[in-house]
Amino acid sequence: MVKLDDNYKLLLEKQQYRIVGNHSAVKLCTWLKKSLRGDSVCYKEKFYGIKSHRCLQMTPAVAWCPNKCVFCWRSTDKTEASELGSDSDDPEEILDGAIRMQRSLITGFKGFSGTDMVKWEEAQDPINVAISLTGEPTAYPKIAGLIDVCNKRGFTTFLVTNGQFPDTVQKICDMGGPTQFYLSIDAPTKELYKKTCVPMFKDYWSRFEKTINTLSKFKGKKAVRLTLVKGLNMDDFENYVKLILKVNPKFVEVKAYMWVGFSKHRLDYDAMPVHSEVLHFAEKLAKLLNYSVTNESEASRVVLLERK
Repeated sequence: MVKLDDNYKLLLEKQQYRIVGNHSAVKLCTWLKKSLRGDSVCYKEKFYGIKSHRCLQMTPAVAWCPNKCVFCWRSTDKTEASELGSDSDDPEEILDGAIRMQRSLITGFKGFSGTDMVKWEEAQDPINVAISLTGEPTAYPKIAGLIDVCNKRGFTTFLVTNGQFPDTVQKICDMGGPTQFYLSIDAPTKELYKKTCVPMFKDYWSRFEKTINTLSKFKGKKAVRLTLVKGLNMDDFENYVKLILKVNPKFVEVKAYMWVGFSKHRLDYDAMPVHSEVLHFAEKLAKLLNYSVTNESEASRVVLLERK
């Protein structure tokens, strides 16, 4: 049975992750906490109507990812490149365990005077599953089944992938897919992808292109996410446009790299764009794509483009 390394498990638990089964995890989103206190909400609520206090942020592959992106806030040296085996945990067990762990994590908010108790009660029953958090979700070979279980139970699902497991992406599409399927496009060319995403697979670009081809045929709602790093991947609009138009997403999220976590050991503070720089990039990209800039969140340094 595939299992998370005990020492890494302890490290994750110190970082307020809660491990589910042998390879999945949950962690409270900062915006969920803010929402419970009545402070503010995630840009996903502003953009898509996803209620921050009822969003379950989880991953079915907490320590498995074939990329070691320079902008990643995680400890990438502790991740495995390989796909989990067929003996991995059952989708229903993962979902049930994730909900149970999230309920445990928000218990303490009940005794806090600033907590919105109506939201706290609602938060006991999440209605959206954000399958991202850490690791690469499609490294879990039963991810299509997990999404199917979520859909059948009435959850909306947001899935983020780096596209390095194209066969699994195809299975997800064949089973109907998530409510919103995200593809991270963090570099416009093969050469820059290697420098930015530090892939561990030798055939990383052909895998990525295969995923793009698969998603180009997917009829569900799609989004492309760009994480911008100053001095690294904020040029070559021509090739960004080619890749994005091939996917043909309804949405494009242009987001700043944030100088947090382990990324501070790889990049300088100046690599983090300010919101005005993200907006300028997004406006230029939107014009070339013939998309519209329809929303933005300065707090998260993200701009939303939408297909006309």
